[in-house]
This record gives sequence, C-alpha cells and structure tokens, in this order.
Amino acid sequence: MDEALLRSLTPSVLTILVRRGADFAAAEDAVQDALIEALRVWPEAPPRDAKGWLVTAAWRKFLDQARADSARRRREDLVDEEPAPGPAPDDDDTLQLYFLCAHPSLTPSSAVALTLRAVGGLTTRQIAQAYLVPEATMAQRISRAKRTVSGVRFDRPGDVATVLRVLYLVFNEGYSGDVDLSAEAIRLTRQLAGTIDHPEVAGLLALMLLHHARRASRTAPDGGLVPLAEQDRGRWDTASIAEGIGILQAALARDRLGEFQAQAAIAALHADAFTAEETDWVQIVEWYDELLRLTDNPVVRLNRAVAVGEADGPRAGLAELAALDDSLPRHTAVAAYLHDRDGDPETAARLYAEAARKAPHLAERDYLTRQAARLNAGRRR
Repeated sequence: MDEALLRSLTPSVLTILVRRGADFAAAEDAVQDALIEALRVWPEAPPRDAKGWLVTAAWRKFLDQARADSARRRREDLVDEEPAPGPAPDDDDTLQLYFLCAHPSLTPSSAVALTLRAVGGLTTRQIAQAYLVPEATMAQRISRAKRTVSGVRFDRPGDVATVLRVLYLVFNEGYSGDVDLSAEAIRLTRQLAGTIDHPEVAGLLALMLLHHARRASRTAPDGGLVPLAEQDRGRWDTASIAEGIGILQAALARDRLGEFQAQAAIAALHADAFTAEETDWVQIVEWYDELLRLTDNPVVRLNRAVAVGEADGPRAGLAELAALDDSLPRHTAVAAYLHDRDGDPETAARLYAEAARKAPHLAERDYLTRQAARLNAGRRR
C-alpha cells in the first residue's frame, strides 16, 4: 500500500466533497473514514482509479453520517415534543379497533383478513393458512380491503360476528402458531363479553379458556408436540376448565346455539375425561353433527372423521375421510393416524412421512416424522 499516494490524494478529495456541498468538518471526517477503508481493502483489491475510489467512498461516508445526524436530530425533536410526565390514560382502544376494521363496506372475510393483518399482527402467510388459501391470494384480498376502506369514514363499525371471527383466528394462531397471541385474544373476548350480552361471545370465551387450559401440556420439554391423548392431564389448568364449562353451560341454557358454543361443547367433553380412554367420543360426534348443521366447514368434516374413527373404529373414520378433498390441510396426517390404528403400518408410515413434508409448523413436522420412523423401525424388526 502506497501511503504516500493516499496522503497526496487527500486534499483534492476533500476539495471535491466541499464543492459537492459537504461542510468542511464533515468532509474531513468522511475522507478520514475513506482512508481507513482504503487501508483495509486496497492490499487485497487495489483500485484502477485510486482518486475516483476515494471520492466515491468518502462521499458515501459523508451521506451516511448526514443521514445519521438527521435521524438523531429528529429523535431529539420528538423527545422535546413529548407531553409532560403524568398519569397515562387507562383506556384500551384495541377492541374498538377490531370493530372499526370490520367496516360494513367490506365483506366479512375481507374485514377479518384486514383486521388480522393491521391489528392482530399476523403475517399474510399466517392468515392464508387460517383461511386455507394460497399466500398470494390472501395478499391480494388484503390489498383490496385496504383500497376499499381508504378514505371512507369509520363512523359505522362492523358487526359482532365479524369481530368474533377475528378474535377466534387470532387465538388459534397464538395457540398453535409461532406468535403468542392467545392471552391477548382471551383478554379482548372477556372485555367483549363484559359489554355485550350474546351467547356466542360467551361460547367463544368458553372455547378459548378450555383450549388454553391445556397449553402447558401440549409440548414436551424439548419443544416436541404432545398430542391430546398423550398429554399429562394433571398439568391442565382446572380453574380455567371450570370457568369455561360454567360460561358454556350458561350460554347453552339460552337455547341460541352457535358454532362457537358447539366447538366449546366438544372441548368441554375432552376436558371432562379423566383419561383419553374415557373420552365420550359418541357425544363428540353428535356435537360435530350439530356444528356441521351450523357451518358446513371442510375442516369440521375432517375433525368429525377423526371422532368417528374413535367412536366407531378406524375403518369407519377412513370411510368418512374418503368423502373429503385430500388437499385439505392435515388430511394426510388424519389418514396416517387412522391407518395406524387400523393395523396398517406400511401405509401409515408412508402417509406420516408425506404429512410431515406438508406440516406448517416445525413441532408438528417433527412429531409426524417421529411417527413414521417408529412404524418403519417396527417393520424392520
């Protein structure tokens, strides 16, 4: 490295920066930083045009520093603009934001998607998985929703049903996904239940409490997934279960059944069983029938196939499964489980491995992979 060359170029580089609009002190700092960079880089990659390299590097250093100074001054200005210290307001407007995003100008599905993205904090991919659609499709839906509400007045909030759907999906992502949102969803649903006397609001709150009560037992110490039948029921939160069942019973007594109450009834039957073997699967199938009358949802039909497999045997479950679209999420995993229970390890192992490749979450993928390995190891003995 010719340090003499660097020293000889310094004045002309400094002059060029000043002519470009840099003040002298800042230009000096930038040139010094560029010289240090040259000492580091040039021994391995000497430039063809030493002066041009230094001018470019110094100008970039100057711009970086100017941007940093501008950002710092802006932060200082914001501090000066902060209100004087005092008690913070206790008002929580989060639930109101949910209602505002569920605007009447939007379809319910678009309102739910927009609220999940804008208020719930979910990614487009997470929302797409909840809706069982491709990520690109959901991105377009959210963009259309934003365009629809841009410029409209938010003085007509959306309806309760749409807000309940949002809270339900936020809870589901928090319960089974990568983002811990379930406690916030429960808090907001409690808040909603305190302001609106509606059996479906109570049903959703009961459903959340019953599912959340099992959360501590859903994962092993190593982070692995523990299915319901293998969970340590001694770790279930009995206080939350009791509260959820009490809320559900009061809602059902009003004889205005909705889908969240039906789902909560299924969760309550699981929570009531002291062991997995004591689960009342026949009654669970009956509640799934009620749920299907309320909402003909393909995921409900998939879950019902599992319940039928438990109540009437795996072949009955496989017969129900055969009538469903095999592209449904977790369809392959359910098929693997039912073939496993039916004593067909070869088919079950193949399906478990296939389901693992499709699994949306790492814990689920690892569990399915272990099931396939277990069956393959048994066949080799």
